[in-house]
Amino acid sequence: MMPTPILVPASATSPGDQEVSLQAEIVADADSTPGPGLVPELLITSLEASLDFWCRLCGFEVLYDRPDEGFAYITRGTAHIMLEQSGSGRNWIPAPLEQPLGRGINFQITVASIQPLLRALEGGSWALFMEPETKWYRTGTTEAGVAQFLVQDPDGYLIRFQASLGRRLAGPGTR
Repeated sequence: MMPTPILVPASATSPGDQEVSLQAEIVADADSTPGPGLVPELLITSLEASLDFWCRLCGFEVLYDRPDEGFAYITRGTAHIMLEQSGSGRNWIPAPLEQPLGRGINFQITVASIQPLLRALEGGSWALFMEPETKWYRTGTTEAGVAQFLVQDPDGYLIRFQASLGRRLAGPGTR
């Protein structure tokens, strides 16, 4: 069932009120698929430097942007991130910003293979925070294997790229 559009004509305002015109229009061909349930918005110092890192080196694409506001919404597969340049647009800053930004958090991004990323970062002379490793993590009665590495973006946000190696049964006594 299609939602009913709500139209409020400007003439419907009360005398003395600011004239307000709100219009909602349903677009029949619009994609109504829900987006990701969580999209981090990273406050950054340079949109240009961040887009170079995220897009050129890490394979993200700009879904849409507002350059005049220092903003870009980027994606790679099902990973979505918003980038917002500090000092442009609206910034919500609960405490003074100090480098590296995002201390205490790392963003895990699943990719098919970490090798193309490693080549791109090496070609761009970008240092890794943690060298590639193979790691198995307990997930109840099984273990999930990943090949992973960590890298910091231009503002110090910690990014963990990982590729699945599959699952295996965990050892005895695992929960």
